[in-house]
Amino acid sequence: MSKAIRVHAIGGPETMKYEEHSPGEPSEGEVQLRHTAIGLNYIDVYDRIGLYPMPMPAILGREGAGVVVSLGAKTKGFRKGDRVAYVHTVPGSYCQLRNVPSSRLVKIPKSISDSQAAALMLKGLTAQFLLRRTYRVKRGDWVLIHAAVGGVGLILCQWAKALGAKVIGVVGNKQKVSLAKKNGCLHVLVRDRDVISQSVRSLTKGVGVAVVYDSVGKDTFIESLDSLAPMGMMVSYGNASGAPAPIAPVELAKRGSLFLTRPSLFNYISKRKDLESGARELFSIIATKKVKLRIGQRYALADAAKAHRDLEDRKTTGSTVLMP
Repeated sequence: MSKAIRVHAIGGPETMKYEEHSPGEPSEGEVQLRHTAIGLNYIDVYDRIGLYPMPMPAILGREGAGVVVSLGAKTKGFRKGDRVAYVHTVPGSYCQLRNVPSSRLVKIPKSISDSQAAALMLKGLTAQFLLRRTYRVKRGDWVLIHAAVGGVGLILCQWAKALGAKVIGVVGNKQKVSLAKKNGCLHVLVRDRDVISQSVRSLTKGVGVAVVYDSVGKDTFIESLDSLAPMGMMVSYGNASGAPAPIAPVELAKRGSLFLTRPSLFNYISKRKDLESGARELFSIIATKKVKLRIGQRYALADAAKAHRDLEDRKTTGSTVLMP
């Protein structure tokens, strides 16, 4: 019998239980894979605490990598033994065996390890759509990236630099400054030490940045708006500190006709062609080594609750992988 991390009610990490689990046979159009690595993301915390409601009991996790062990009827494009990875709208990756629609899977290139793939699908594809589609970063742009040494942040910073942007990173404490500078940040600001918007204005000679990528939410939302150049874009893509308070649209006009968006990866990859093209671009930039994936932590699947505690306590850097 395979194992899984299951939650029976919303709440803290203590609700996560390591239990027996059988996915059954794959249905038509599905692939059953044996996980070799599972990605940990802040969205897993949101699922656990009920920010994104789901039927209970539930298995957490949105992304993983593994090996195909069986195929459902009429499933095309894959065969037993293929190395595959996925990110899925439906939670359920914190397990040893899982059935996944083949439409959500991509094959892993030889240049990418299973651990890399498991850590890349959600965070890497998020970086891809943020930088290449939500706001298409170009050479010379000033870019502000919050949580610069988090899983998405490290990828964003490196990739933005590779595109020729001038990156200002924001980190939670001074111990993380060096890591941010090593991963693409031209300048690094420290929350609770630096006044972010004032520092950004100083660094950009009063102009502001073209785009802000903000995964923190409530605590940084207004200072992010105040850091933008006229007609700049505020990209709020996470709520690590809670959801921002509502604002009147006129606040965007007062700050220079700003753009505000709250994008979701799953909208950007709902079409198969967009998933495939995004994954190709992501794997290609990793292969060039212009973007290096940092896996800062590995935990056994059975220790997923500890991984959640460390993530929420900001003890992690880079990506975190659970090993089944």
